[in-house]
Amino acid sequence: MAALRGLLARPLASYYLLLSSAGLLLLIGLTMVFSVTSVRDYAKVGDASTSLVRQTIFAVIGVGAFWACQRLPARSFRALGRPALGVAVVLLLILNLLVALEALFRVKSIGPLKANLLWLFLGPITIQPVEVAKFALVLWGAHVLARKGAALGWWKELATPLFPVVGLLFVLVGYNDLGSVLCLLALVVGMLWAAGVRLQVFAALTAVGLLGIGLLVAAASLGAGSGSRDAENYRLARLTNFVSPPDPQKCFEDWCYQTIQARNAIDHGGWFGVGLGKSTFKWDWLPEAHNDFIFAIIAEELGVVGCTVVLVLFAVLAYTGLRIARRVEDLFRRLAAAGVTAWLAGQAVINIGGVTGLLPLTGVPLPFISDGGSALVVTLAAVGLLASFARAEPDAARALHARPPARWVRLVWAPLPPLPGRRRRSAAPPADRGSVPRSRTRRTEDQAAARGPRPGRTRAGTASERRR
Repeated sequence: MAALRGLLARPLASYYLLLSSAGLLLLIGLTMVFSVTSVRDYAKVGDASTSLVRQTIFAVIGVGAFWACQRLPARSFRALGRPALGVAVVLLLILNLLVALEALFRVKSIGPLKANLLWLFLGPITIQPVEVAKFALVLWGAHVLARKGAALGWWKELATPLFPVVGLLFVLVGYNDLGSVLCLLALVVGMLWAAGVRLQVFAALTAVGLLGIGLLVAAASLGAGSGSRDAENYRLARLTNFVSPPDPQKCFEDWCYQTIQARNAIDHGGWFGVGLGKSTFKWDWLPEAHNDFIFAIIAEELGVVGCTVVLVLFAVLAYTGLRIARRVEDLFRRLAAAGVTAWLAGQAVINIGGVTGLLPLTGVPLPFISDGGSALVVTLAAVGLLASFARAEPDAARALHARPPARWVRLVWAPLPPLPGRRRRSAAPPADRGSVPRSRTRRTEDQAAARGPRPGRTRAGTASERRR
């Protein structure tokens, strides 16, 4: 424990913990994507590495996003918040419009634009707008809360403009994807908690959130998400199956069949697993094994040991994010770090809880590990944001300035962070803004008093007498 405390006391401990945990999760994800998809890809196209190559390309793009984000200072992130939020809202509006046109008028595309429930196709490019919305909400929400400061104790300050924008995002996202709404909710709660909002506000938000989730669950009967008017409400069925699990022998619907098969895969793996690449449930016995249910394949192939490694890495990532949020001095950095940490940790908990049956099934991917391009790129960009803030910790900034790396390292990897405590001096007010108070006016040469002993305060007596 003493050695561990010594390692954690190092100035750049947060930075290296973040890089190591995120890097290992990324490597595990690439390995498991190849393990799950190799058989399917070989059967379909004759090349077992098709999905691996695609995921590796997105991983390289994500590493580039990580590199770019870790080089940016806090003021750049604050400036990007509003444009990023605008782009996210526009993408969500286009996605919902295309989904509505296909459902009502059988219009499948408008020019190069095409939508498929959660994905927006811009020609050959596929984007999940909800992933962009998560990152944009972190930047914009942290900027708004940091700007309000101590005024957050008033309901009016929270109600404008944070709550209307968050409500709009919840409606645009939640109609098609309830699981992502829960991730956004965790993100907002994390930022509000770091901002020191009163518990009464959280109680009111809990009531409003439960009401909103109930409305989104009921909207599945009207065709929300993958539901339809003529079918059973699949969101409500998932909740009822979680409260009262059905008989595994009679469960052939998607919302319970996946959960049963995931539990069977976990049971098949045992303590040490059947071996990497030797899963049997990935042969179309477990739907979405490469995406939402990839943790079940990890449990089958690597056993409890492999699951423990993944859980420990996510715990280290969450601890590092909270450590960064606690150590940075800037309020914007603190709020943004708390929001990103709540987002990634909350999404991992929702996914793993749904796969193992500890939480209702919602269908969100596992960060870093599930197959998905835009989600991986945005996740690595968020880790780059945390890395930038980790280098800006007071002890880390002093250490980097005390022994700065070579110039080519700073140019290629990341520049030096600003030293703590240094603030720009405010400019002097112009002369036409009114008279300066008399107490602050400078005396002229004629009015300046001559330096010397003040009257009535001259020293008297010898030095020994004065000491006594």
